[in-house]
Amino acid sequence: IQSVESGGGSVQAGGSLRLSCPVSGYTSSPHCMGWFRQASGKEREGVAAIRSDVQTTSAHAAKGRFTIYQDNATNTLHLQMKSLNSENSAPYYCAAGPRAACIFFTTHTEAHERYSGEEFETWGQGTQVTVSS
Repeated sequence: IQSVESGGGSVQAGGSLRLSCPVSGYTSSPHCMGWFRQASGKEREGVAAIRSDVQTTSAHAAKGRFTIYQDNATNTLHLQMKSLNSENSAPYYCAAGPRAACIFFTTHTEAHERYSGEEFETWGQGTQVTVSS
């Protein structure tokens, strides 16, 4: 897989950003794509995940404000983020894995447990999101 995240930047609290991650080379089908973040001094945590046959799940903290979707025409994964706050500041990473990775993501999310993506196999370089209050 080759993925280079983009769309990060600096915004004021309440603002919006859309992250993008062109994905190519992951042949497992169906597969799972996800967004993760790792704030300074904290462990990596899942933000949202989507299966290639289109089901979505979002981490509890982002529910209602973050939306993950995949543009099949351009084979690009997106994360639309709105109503950002300073707690959302972090580098954000896209990742790909087998379908089972989405099952793990959902299981941890529904249990309100942090999930750091151990079942995801390939990771991007990250794009920084900084939200100022």
